[in-house]
Amino acid sequence: MNSINQLITTIFDVLLTPLEAMGHEVALIVMGGVFGVLALVVFKYISSQRGIKLAKDKIKGHMIAIRLYQDDLAVVGASVCKVLLRNLQYISLNFAPFLPLAIPFVFVIAQMVVRYSFDPLPVVAVEDVDDMLAGQGVELHVEFKPEARARAGELSLVLPEGLQALSPLVRIESGGVAFQEFVATSAGEYAVEFRFEDGTSYTKTVVAGDLAPRMMQPERVSGFFSASLWPAEDRFDDDCPIAHIAFVYPERDCGWLPLSGPLGVMTWFVVASMLFAFAVIKPLGVQI
Repeated sequence: MNSINQLITTIFDVLLTPLEAMGHEVALIVMGGVFGVLALVVFKYISSQRGIKLAKDKIKGHMIAIRLYQDDLAVVGASVCKVLLRNLQYISLNFAPFLPLAIPFVFVIAQMVVRYSFDPLPVVAVEDVDDMLAGQGVELHVEFKPEARARAGELSLVLPEGLQALSPLVRIESGGVAFQEFVATSAGEYAVEFRFEDGTSYTKTVVAGDLAPRMMQPERVSGFFSASLWPAEDRFDDDCPIAHIAFVYPERDCGWLPLSGPLGVMTWFVVASMLFAFAVIKPLGVQI
């Protein structure tokens, strides 16, 4: 999965560079539109266009029969049943081709989320750290794989200069989790290190201040499917006892688009995909 994510990331770096010169909002809308049109073209060739058209025509025919013979309960009842059955056929003919299209959709929307959904952590002045209360910092959450829960007791966390702990590392072996609260005291891109007693260590990237990295994500994961959702960092290898590391980045404003953060990015990507696709359904001659 790491190799796949790296390849897709490289492709999107090239594709998005000219669009981002006009703003992230433009890049998001254009990529959503392009994906919608391409998905429609693929749908045309992997779906039964003849079957979809036939099902729609049959539904129209039964609807006309209901209108013409509305005083004949037997005809109306039979036509209603046929409409329902044809609707099931129509839905299945449309739904089945969309399943393979869901795979590229996941990879594309994941790229949009890690690029346009988050802002770096805010920077706190060093002299203000001592006055901060519990809950005012950023909570770093570590979750272990079920078979490695006991190793939570071996974990130690190393914060680089520029990040400062607000609480001690809390380790719960029975639950296979660990927590620590921290703040950023200077701008930078940091690698927080997670060390174990056997000498192995793993990292999680943390970005703070006024930096503008091309991609960042609040989570690093180990699962194959989860890694497709978070492509900005490599997934943990199979030998790593950690299943999941997460904290919360501030949500990035989508500019002149309403909504913000991951929800805003996904919403506008889908809306753009649908609008562009609907605009070219007739010119492309697609039955849907």
